Amino acid sequence: MSNHRAAIERAKEVLKIEAQSILNLINKIDGNFARAVNMIFRCKGRVIITGIGKSGLIGRKIVATLTSTGTQALFLHPVEGIHGDLGIVTRKDILLAISNSGETRELMPIISSVRHIGAPIISFTGVLSSTLAKNSDIVIDVSVEKEACPFGLAPTSSSTAALAMGDALAVALIDKRKFREKDFYKFHPGGSLGARLRATVRDAMIVGDRIPRVLTHTPARQAIVEIDRMNVGFVLVTDKKNNLLGILTDGDVRRMVSRGLSFEGLTIDDVMTANPKTINEKASLAETVEFMQKKEITSLGVVNEKNKLKGYVHLHDIFGRGGSVTISLT
Repeated sequence: MSNHRAAIERAKEVLKIEAQSILNLINKIDGNFARAVNMIFRCKGRVIITGIGKSGLIGRKIVATLTSTGTQALFLHPVEGIHGDLGIVTRKDILLAISNSGETRELMPIISSVRHIGAPIISFTGVLSSTLAKNSDIVIDVSVEKEACPFGLAPTSSSTAALAMGDALAVALIDKRKFREKDFYKFHPGGSLGARLRATVRDAMIVGDRIPRVLTHTPARQAIVEIDRMNVGFVLVTDKKNNLLGILTDGDVRRMVSRGLSFEGLTIDDVMTANPKTINEKASLAETVEFMQKKEITSLGVVNEKNKLKGYVHLHDIFGRGGSVTISLT
């Protein structure tokens, strides 16, 4: 039991040290970070990331995050680089070099060669006076107070800090590029989110007698009862030929009641919103999510090319309402 307690306490200590190392980075985010984001955003080429050992593994992960969120990136192994792979680097690219010490021997020929090529250099380093820092256009400080390794030898806190800084850079670029869900789908066609967004509205819409619907000229009070019965927040209005004419939401009803409106003698036509926003049944869910976000709505009537009501779709049903909706791609 004592061995178990020792292992648990050591694990907690490691997590505290690494967590604090990440928190300490917050005060190191400065104008250099913003300059790096802007430089990468304006880059006409690619972000070439290099590092060796643990820094190389972190570099590969940062490459994966950047490429999946709209920033072209490649990993360049420094040893392979000086044996020919450096030919992938052009002056339009940006080199992002990762080295905690800033003195990694294998990186120096790469730094020198990229300087000669004319590509700008961004560095993630823990030593601002290092050779790497002095030869970089932009230096991002990823220094840590100590490694979680009890001997201070194995990169632990330092590699975690570099990884977190890479995530911060990638997310800042997501904001800068206005990267959206449909863009995420383009780069993740095989993932579960990608599969959902690749599906069409027809695959996720609610149909049949589950559609909250009343006919034109229905008494307004009866339509309100239908909103309450169906419990989805709105009712759609059609004519006898199933043409979609309007919508009444529970929000509309609350606003009318707050203004003292009496529904006595009124029909749904008197209180509905005519020509409601809709989505075609053939539209992709990626398009639908983007449209909903743009219009700041969570539900849409689904129609065909002739404006015939086919169903409705809710944002919850696109991403799965407690697992009750299955997206079919067949």
